Amino acid sequence: MTLEKISGGAVKLTGRIDANNAKQFETELLAAAPEGDITIDAEELEYVSSAGLRVFLKLKKATGGSVDIINVSNDVYDIFDVTGFTSLLNVSKKLREVSVDGCEVIGEGANGKVYRLDAETIIKVFAPGVPMETVKEERDFARAAFVSGVPTAISYDVVKCGDSYGAVYEMLEAETLSSVIKKYPERAEEFGVRLGEMLKRLHSAQADTRILKDMLKIYKQRAEGMRKYLTDKETAKLKSVYDALPERTTLLHGDFHVKNVMLMDDELIFIDMGDVGYGHPLLDWGSSYLGMVNIGRINPDAVEKYIGISYDLCLRVWDKMAEAYFGADKAEEGKKLAEIYGLAKYTLVPFIYTKFTDEMANRMVERWRKNGLISETYDISMALGHTK
Repeated sequence: MTLEKISGGAVKLTGRIDANNAKQFETELLAAAPEGDITIDAEELEYVSSAGLRVFLKLKKATGGSVDIINVSNDVYDIFDVTGFTSLLNVSKKLREVSVDGCEVIGEGANGKVYRLDAETIIKVFAPGVPMETVKEERDFARAAFVSGVPTAISYDVVKCGDSYGAVYEMLEAETLSSVIKKYPERAEEFGVRLGEMLKRLHSAQADTRILKDMLKIYKQRAEGMRKYLTDKETAKLKSVYDALPERTTLLHGDFHVKNVMLMDDELIFIDMGDVGYGHPLLDWGSSYLGMVNIGRINPDAVEKYIGISYDLCLRVWDKMAEAYFGADKAEEGKKLAEIYGLAKYTLVPFIYTKFTDEMANRMVERWRKNGLISETYDISMALGHTK
């Protein structure tokens, strides 16, 4: 066994740790470990016995921080797992390498691209710089939704893809709903009805609040964060939009539109589960409004780039979605509420996206004031006794 101290106070292990060298390992590890959190690269660790496992516990107690053991081989991981040490330490397997060279791009968003790896699997490759924890979080959200009975892709492992991380999902002979509608525009209304029914089924499911995020709480925090750019009166009105919503544990997708749904064996399947959480259903409808309607209000030609179908097709789908979800007699009211929460979310953009500088954010807010967006959004919301 050899122990090497590497950058950032991390430690790299090589060889075998057993009863013969466990005492030496303990002495060297405790001497090399910094105070607080420590990362141990175990890519070249071949074996660890119970004597070695106990050293890791002593390390955790001595440093007072977390112990992250990374790049563990399958065989060594099994030792940690079967002894229960994966519950006591942060142990992660070495990620397998996957190449998407020559693979078909079937979807693209702000955080990355979705490729078809083969006939049975797809991979979402996140943008460079997106941390592995974010990728694992999206995978875990997808699993939580699947367990709740939501039709979504079965999630497999997290992988390395060049300088980025990716999440692999099972997706048998499926294609995005936007591409299907583009090929068969005469089916736009049919799929609109099916999407409305799909969203209604989603909103009948209860979320696992131990895993998923409280989206209403997050939106309220974001609204408060906009105080930096808005007047006190504007901030109060924006916050009132979210204060009007009762707390719910309803499962939410977070970014529901035709490009985040796939058709597989004539079944609609949710994908892109990074924003899954729980809260009031109107938060989902607001996000859908932004993706399927508001982009076209600003620039109709941009809709096909971001959503995959024309603005006219989007509106045809949107109208039928609302009818199927709210009922024909309540569809217009439902669409108006979706607009309120969509435009409210739009006004959170300067706070949500960290790439915005203060100068960019202030320019955007001034533009909204001039074109009436802020007053339109808030005044409508204040006039409605909505959202029971």
